[in-house]
Amino acid sequence: MIKKESEKLLAWLLSNKFISETQRNELSNKQFASFTDLEGAIKQLVILSEEDWTQAKGIYYGLEYRTLMGTVIESEILNILPQDLADNYHMVVFGREGESLLAGLVDPTDLKAVEALNFLARKKQYGVKYFIISQDSYRSAIKQYETLGQEVGEALGTAEEIFGSMGNEMAVQTDSSDVVKSAPVSKIVSVVLRHAIEGRASDIHIEPVGKQSKVRYRIDGILHTTIVLPIYVHAALISRIKVMANLKIDETRIPQDGRIRLNVHNKEIDIRVSTLPLMGQEKVVMRLLETPDKAPTFADLGFFGLQSKIVFEAINQPHGLFLVTGPTGSGKSTTLYAGLSFLNKDEINIATLEDPVEYYIPGVNQAQIKPEVNFTFATGLRSLLRQDPDIIMVGEIRDNETAELAIHASLTGHSVLTTLHTNDAMGAIPRLFDMKVEPFLLANTLNAVVAQRLVRKLCNSCKVETDLPAELKAQVTEELSKIPKEAYYSDFHLDNIKFYKSVGCVNCSQTGYKGRLSIVEAIEIKRELQEVVAKGFDRHQAEAELAKQHFISMQQDGLIKVALGWTTIEEVMRVSKS
Repeated sequence: MIKKESEKLLAWLLSNKFISETQRNELSNKQFASFTDLEGAIKQLVILSEEDWTQAKGIYYGLEYRTLMGTVIESEILNILPQDLADNYHMVVFGREGESLLAGLVDPTDLKAVEALNFLARKKQYGVKYFIISQDSYRSAIKQYETLGQEVGEALGTAEEIFGSMGNEMAVQTDSSDVVKSAPVSKIVSVVLRHAIEGRASDIHIEPVGKQSKVRYRIDGILHTTIVLPIYVHAALISRIKVMANLKIDETRIPQDGRIRLNVHNKEIDIRVSTLPLMGQEKVVMRLLETPDKAPTFADLGFFGLQSKIVFEAINQPHGLFLVTGPTGSGKSTTLYAGLSFLNKDEINIATLEDPVEYYIPGVNQAQIKPEVNFTFATGLRSLLRQDPDIIMVGEIRDNETAELAIHASLTGHSVLTTLHTNDAMGAIPRLFDMKVEPFLLANTLNAVVAQRLVRKLCNSCKVETDLPAELKAQVTEELSKIPKEAYYSDFHLDNIKFYKSVGCVNCSQTGYKGRLSIVEAIEIKRELQEVVAKGFDRHQAEAELAKQHFISMQQDGLIKVALGWTTIEEVMRVSKS
């Protein structure tokens, strides 16, 4: 049966020009045990938007696709399925045709969801027609149970009655348990957190600005002001968050760090909380760490062609050091998780040291460092070496001691995956020298170095073709022409490159972008480069060797992704600062 369903899906992908005839034949000749296996193989070949992939799943499972982005659902229809069931099953009722309800399912294999809605529909003497919808469609629909403004507005009305008349000064000083635990304050915090999670935010900023308390969400790396509250609720909101994070609400003179663990829409969310005293008030920033159903693949992250080949060969080595570099927020840890997910097998012992644990991978021994009790990367790594590991992941090399231990582990037959803060891949080597790592030891242990940044992906629903200024277009074309043909991972012609710009629509919340992907540069440490590293690393000699590897820079990889219509030249320039 899976063969027949696979052929339907492959035919659809071919007809929509997502794959070539050759790729279709290669996939058709393979045996796949499940849809998940087929999905993984397809995603190694092509990047599909979430909506396109949802359509593809619908073809496979025989369900009609429907998008609910921008669709206003009548309250009477929406509430046929209570919000708690909609949250639990990731399903919504969005319309009615005659005697049938129209329902959207995110997971077409969830038989319990179908059973629950069929039961409710029978009680109301309806039938049900099911459609497949994307996670974004589901989020758009679920928000309509109550909007952020409505929910916060209702809570603010009650909050003003409680302490709005106190005046700014009293409100700042008020942290009594009655106010902090009051229903409106708890409601506002709860709503702000839930809408941030539904909106795919990575961070929440709550900060005092004059006579207002501003709430901003960071989505796809960019901060957006979401709602502005009166200043009289600010101190109570901060105190409520402190209570949830087990922080001292009466300590406003020094910064504090804490954690909140929530279950929202049936998903575990870990929230890192950081407070900072400002002039007269405090600011809080919350980092949202959602535990996904599974770690992403390298293809999901944007690794293709030579970069993908170098990464797979390096992490498959039985011993040695695999380094991912880049600034904070560049996706380094996520790339390591993709590697761990790929390597995770029953016969392999994988252990990690992390700060924090962002993804939970079944079968991997994941440890959270705790510097306050002297459980650091360095002390933890010493202990891990006594745990009979095959593969070790160290969240970050921060000091000389950790660097020395990571090299020692690599020399003694372990595969070590870790990160480092440098601007480019080549900068990792002198950085490790600065940490007192001996050149000959590094030459014998380092397998590969990957540097990356994250760019926003264009929304496929609203992107439009555009012309670049003649001078900029000439510069881009010239840079692309320098890339060795062996490094290309998709077909495009320099004399017929199309450029796109962001516009904005309901699918992307009017931003023009949806999701992010990596732009990457990868260095494989072959014998010739090992000799250059062992001699102290002459950069000119290293660049000559890299040219023989058909090395492409991070910016060149970004320009290829611009030429393929995945992102914009502005995004590549923004993250590469050139």
